Amino acid sequence: MNPAVIAVILGGLGLIFGSFIAAVSVRLPREQDIVAQRSRCMACEQPLRPWELVPVLSWLALRGRCGRCRTPISRRYPLVEIGAAAIGVWAGLATPDAAFAIASAVLGWQMLLIALIDGEHFWLPDVLTWPLAGTGVLAAGLLHGWSGAGWSLVGLAVGFAALWGLARLYKLVRRRDGLGGGDPFLFAAGGAWVGWTGLPSVLLWASAAGLSIVFAQLVVRRRVSATDRLPFGVFLAIGVWLTWLYGPLGL
Repeated sequence: MNPAVIAVILGGLGLIFGSFIAAVSVRLPREQDIVAQRSRCMACEQPLRPWELVPVLSWLALRGRCGRCRTPISRRYPLVEIGAAAIGVWAGLATPDAAFAIASAVLGWQMLLIALIDGEHFWLPDVLTWPLAGTGVLAAGLLHGWSGAGWSLVGLAVGFAALWGLARLYKLVRRRDGLGGGDPFLFAAGGAWVGWTGLPSVLLWASAAGLSIVFAQLVVRRRVSATDRLPFGVFLAIGVWLTWLYGPLGL
């Protein structure tokens, strides 16, 4: 199938999934139901009507306000939807293979949700990282057969052991936590997707992304301290996505 056609299809699906991702990223930290509960205005509590649920277009038509109480609706919602659409387009254009493109989009959408949660709440819930690992093993099996699933499990085990061991070593040396409790699980899930050979590249991409944030803070003359918290899960998500799409660096 033509990559442009795949990109258009996945971009459209990205808008739909992006709407769900935006809702989950708000409800999950608040421990609200993410499946059965209808979408509603957070100010007046009125359920949204079907035409108010169209990704991006509804927000534009309503001029960014609730159709009933006129309370402003955060730009976050259309931006997340556009971001998910962009991930779908990127996945479609990255390869002419439809199966790989679909797997890439699924990975990217999961990573977007995880990055949002960790970036805003410094939290990597098991309810997101474990399914990510499961879809990684499933994708490997569907794309590469039983051997692919086996190597995916190896990557999962190596990823968890590596980052868990690094976190324990850091705490032993510095007497404080250097990584969040969910980071080893996210790294393990990443290993399920990219395999153990891709894990060093994930760390390199993640480190580069983290350093770019620190450098940007220095450029704007913001004070940077060794004790500052950074959502490392966001950077790991970037690393896994790029390694999955373009392969391990140098290989």
